[in-house]
Amino acid sequence: METYYYSQFNHAVVRVALFDDVMNAAAIRSRIVQAARNLGVDGNTEREAVNFAFIDARLISSPLHLQTAIYQALLSEAQGQLRTKTVHSEILWALNPTNNITEAIRRYGVSDESTTLIVVRVDVSDTPDLQRRMCDVIQGCMVPFQALVKMTDWSIIKKHYKLDSESALKEVQGNLDRERSIIDNIVVSSVAMKNVMA
Repeated sequence: METYYYSQFNHAVVRVALFDDVMNAAAIRSRIVQAARNLGVDGNTEREAVNFAFIDARLISSPLHLQTAIYQALLSEAQGQLRTKTVHSEILWALNPTNNITEAIRRYGVSDESTTLIVVRVDVSDTPDLQRRMCDVIQGCMVPFQALVKMTDWSIIKKHYKLDSESALKEVQGNLDRERSIIDNIVVSSVAMKNVMA
């Protein structure tokens, strides 16, 4: 599990875990939807149990891509300008190249077919037993974050960002490392500029 500290944002602590071989994605998605509908104490308990950003790992091009989205979500929250209900859903919104919140959750969030997930928890302090709580929700293997490089689906990222006609990519066609570096630069820049453009 990775930990990021953001002293400029109320001393926020962000924990990030990468899961592979996820077997219960449909159940997680259903649980998130149901938690949002439940009222009262039971609803609050269930919402806290799934109070994470669940991100399809295939769509993250690099740790910097994810960290930029987290930073943008924290900035929006600090400025009182969240476009979504929570900082966790704001991370999904920041990752999506358009401003459509529903599309962001559908594309970047957990889907019934997800087998790899990045799970993010934003807090103002360390949450006790956070890793156990993540593992209580997700039936899968927590793996080192370096494994992300094997999970990224570059073709889907290119499709979502409409990069097929990007001239910089045409110039390096056939050089996968260079192509992926350019794609990563484009998507990181897009996430970084999203609050400015929105």
